[in-house]
Amino acid sequence: MLRRPHYIALGLIVLLTLVTLNLPGHTTARLKLGIGSLFLPLFGLAGSTQQATGIVEDAVVTKRELLKLNEGLRRENERLQLQAMQAEETARENARLRQLVGWQLQTSWKLKLARVVLRDPANWWRTVQIDLGSRDGLKVNFPVLTADGLVGRVSSVTLTRSQVTLVGDPNCKVAARVNNETHDSGVIGPSGPLETELVELGYLSRNANLKSGQAVLTSGEGGIFPAGITIGKVVDVQSVDYGSRTEVRVKLAANLNALQEVWVMLP
Repeated sequence: MLRRPHYIALGLIVLLTLVTLNLPGHTTARLKLGIGSLFLPLFGLAGSTQQATGIVEDAVVTKRELLKLNEGLRRENERLQLQAMQAEETARENARLRQLVGWQLQTSWKLKLARVVLRDPANWWRTVQIDLGSRDGLKVNFPVLTADGLVGRVSSVTLTRSQVTLVGDPNCKVAARVNNETHDSGVIGPSGPLETELVELGYLSRNANLKSGQAVLTSGEGGIFPAGITIGKVVDVQSVDYGSRTEVRVKLAANLNALQEVWVMLP
């Protein structure tokens, strides 16, 4: 059973409804607009909350996905670094080969370019192997050099490879001449087992007038190396055995520890 207050409230609602239905159209529209404006902020707040929740859900990435993304970026970075290193090495090699070819064009010798492919591990700097052999026209005792200076001579030949004995090895004697006023001559031999850049110039005349910094070239004697190939420069000069002989050390012009390409001199 409805109580009296309920009847009163019901009557007011019915009365309000009848009044609203009998109002003019423009008045009814204003009334609806006023009521709607009271609830509009609530609807807007609810929509904004739903939109923000969706954005947060889209932005959340799991830890596994982050690790996977980081690993992919790391691999890509390593790949790009490797490509950059390869491009840099290719540029250096191209520049070196251009320099070699340019030097070849300036010489009157007949030369063939070879690549160093192996070093003797038991005798690290005294011998190397190159990628040319008898099929390329190489023979024993052909001189080997770089644009900087003398390297050595071909000491053995197979079909596709050759061994080069380097300057400073006891098996690679070189007749040499000092570029001074008296053109002092001697023979290049090893300076010591641990010397990788120095050789000794021996068999000099007692009256030889040698000084530090003088250039040393091949003299053309001995029948293997033609005259005029740069060997190096005099480093120091000293008298030994109570002045009976002069000991001269020469720094090689060619870096025998860093050989990559060499020239083989053909007849």
